Amino acid sequence: MSTTIADALELEHVESHLHPEGSFEVDDHPVPTGLEEIWRFTPLKRLRGLHQDAPLDGAAFTVDVEAADGVTAVSVPVADSARGASGYVPVDRVSARAWQAATSVFEITVPKDLVTETPTVVRLTGSGVEHAAAGHLLVRAGAFSHAVVVVEYAGSATWAENIEVVLDDGAQLTLVTVQDWADDAVHVVSQHSRVGRDASLKHVAVTLGGDVVRASTSADYVGTGGSVDLLGVYFADAGQHLEHRLFVDHTAPKTRSNVEYKGALQGQDAHTVWIGNVLIRKVAEGIDTFEQNDNLVLTDGAKADSVPNLEIETGEIDGAGHASTTGRFDDQHLFYLQSRGIEEEEARRLVVHGFFNDVIRRIGVPALQERLVEAIEDELAEHVGRIG
Repeated sequence: MSTTIADALELEHVESHLHPEGSFEVDDHPVPTGLEEIWRFTPLKRLRGLHQDAPLDGAAFTVDVEAADGVTAVSVPVADSARGASGYVPVDRVSARAWQAATSVFEITVPKDLVTETPTVVRLTGSGVEHAAAGHLLVRAGAFSHAVVVVEYAGSATWAENIEVVLDDGAQLTLVTVQDWADDAVHVVSQHSRVGRDASLKHVAVTLGGDVVRASTSADYVGTGGSVDLLGVYFADAGQHLEHRLFVDHTAPKTRSNVEYKGALQGQDAHTVWIGNVLIRKVAEGIDTFEQNDNLVLTDGAKADSVPNLEIETGEIDGAGHASTTGRFDDQHLFYLQSRGIEEEEARRLVVHGFFNDVIRRIGVPALQERLVEAIEDELAEHVGRIG
């Protein structure tokens, strides 16, 4: 079955404004104007030319690695790399430019049958925004391996990137990306995962920092029984633009997916965008999928856009649905807490933590979960008096 599915992936193109035709050639992707469906929410003027022709030859960053026992994490020249192993083809100009400009690929390889006790952590720290740079990351999980990979971003940078993830049959991988950039950073990243037979991917996106962060995350399947969980937590402050675009392409029968993102916003012109889409192809009988996005608007002047989509080409499925909510504090929750002697300020903190808790506890990396709770507390500390 997997060979048939792979052939179909190469031959079939979905006619949809949500899925532009991919190409490795930069010139096949016109400079976006903001009128295109996939760019209409993005503040193009703040991308520092990543979507146009700004050189991507900057080198003002460092990379530190803590690899789990048995896991290899090395940078290799493009010519010697396994780039393209996920089957990904760039679907926008920034992605195509980053693909063309990258001179090396950072490859993380989890060997077949390896079960790691500790996460592999990659930390990229930028030291300047003047010269844009391009990166490429490839994570490969061998058959029946179990591993956790955490990629952390910090400092100042103008960064265009492609990330590929490949799970062989029976692999279980948790991939966590932590966007903890400085306030002046711009990051545009395309991430694509290919999931093998009976493999399981948990992809967690934590987005806290940066001036503009636009992350496009997609997944498809090359065998039955594959499972994908896309989880996300984001917190936008005044002036920040945080954009997440999710696409699950059910290309095999009896696969499952669950997408759940939660975000909070505070401050003037804080803006978050969440675009979710699940495509259920004709071949994908017996699949089960659900996508959900919830936003908590903490102050006036903040805006959340949330657009869930489902495209269904077969009715022979176990389940498919989507949901989206955007709102302010639940006054009943506040009243309940205050009626039990909790001060209003503390009650508001508890409501925010409760809002995020369901996703945070599913990350599965205790140290990261604790760090995220602390980061949310720090975000609230400055503004809680103005929340309401």
